[in-house]
Amino acid sequence: MRNYTAVIEQDADTDLFVGHIPGWQGAHSQGATIDELLDNLREVVEMLLEDGEPHLEAEFVGTHTVNVA
Repeated sequence: MRNYTAVIEQDADTDLFVGHIPGWQGAHSQGATIDELLDNLREVVEMLLEDGEPHLEAEFVGTHTVNVA
């Protein structure tokens, strides 16, 4: 089993959840719920893997809060 980290945001205009795998061109999708998004993203990744293992251009490190006065 392969594991990839997805970044998920919610679009303010559409309320859709949007996700992508950092560094993997084409590995992105959306859904009305997080579960739908993850199903859609899983399907995209499975299709992309048919072309072979990805060469990730970046690796997700984490998030950090930036404080501004």
